[in-house]
Amino acid sequence: MSKKKNIGHNSKKDFLKKPVEHIDITSFDSRKIISSMAKMSFVSREVANASNIYNEMLKDKNCTIFLSLAGSTSAAGCMNIYKDLVKYNMVDAIVATGASIVDMDFFEALGFKHYQGSQFQDDTELRKNYIDRIYDTYIDEDDLQMCDKKICEIADSLDPKSYTSREFIREMGKFLKKNSKKKESLIEIAYDNNVPIFCPAFTDSSAGFGLVMHQEKNPKKHLTIDAIREFRELTEIKIKSKGSGLFMIGGGVPKNFIQDTVICAELLGKEVDMHKYAIQITVADSRDGACSSSTLKEASSWGKVDVLKEQMIFAEATSVLPLIASDAYHKGYWKNRIRKNFSKIFI
Repeated sequence: MSKKKNIGHNSKKDFLKKPVEHIDITSFDSRKIISSMAKMSFVSREVANASNIYNEMLKDKNCTIFLSLAGSTSAAGCMNIYKDLVKYNMVDAIVATGASIVDMDFFEALGFKHYQGSQFQDDTELRKNYIDRIYDTYIDEDDLQMCDKKICEIADSLDPKSYTSREFIREMGKFLKKNSKKKESLIEIAYDNNVPIFCPAFTDSSAGFGLVMHQEKNPKKHLTIDAIREFRELTEIKIKSKGSGLFMIGGGVPKNFIQDTVICAELLGKEVDMHKYAIQITVADSRDGACSSSTLKEASSWGKVDVLKEQMIFAEATSVLPLIASDAYHKGYWKNRIRKNFSKIFI
């Protein structure tokens, strides 16, 4: 029997009925689960070890914690986790894909939603209804294009010069302070707490569409995104940090970008240590030579990551990240951390 039902007979309203609800790590305490998993094997023990490493980062007063985001976990229900990691001072800087920050976080801050759907739905019918699909999650394409246009509006309001993605996202945060329909988005909370957000592939998102429209409207006086200067800015944070740790969801450009700051600092003649702590949650495979930019042990051969406190977790992030984040929140080591306020060094 086919899993596809009512093909050709659904309206957009039929598809967009059940919004994704983002999990709240403060509403449950996973400490007992994590401590029990430490006595198990396979991925359970790896998750418990990653939790221990993350808590070590939080206890280490000299450690700058970098969060890197790739993939669609924000759309899938983890958006509040990332917001809370910033709100409760468990992250000092963020490196992410443009999609995570713009198409998902900024998108919902404008009042739009992601919806639960089905991976078995006929995609031709979804296209007829102007609905985009991320596995079993739906997005209204009309809403997404409104997001594109809002990026264009923000760009039109700024001086026509070069900006790093960090600078532009800060302007997005400033915009949301006055205009957001959903309060406490990741962008807004990061803006409030001087936590910089970098998107090294910023134009690979709604930001790209919006900025193309901006340049089309303003062919002689428009802003541009300076990815080279933002690499220098991110490296400056690494240089100013006495130690550092990585909490990486997925891999790809954000993971590689933050790891490369060690090499960049060395090429600038600065003495910096490798990232002391590192956690990566991924479903990527290492057998093709990739694993979304190498395993953490392999990264050590490049001089990027120390091997003493690293943990790869081969799991789908929405299934284990809430446990790690809730454990860290309820252990409370973040209460003794002093905010780094890295955004202020660029003002």
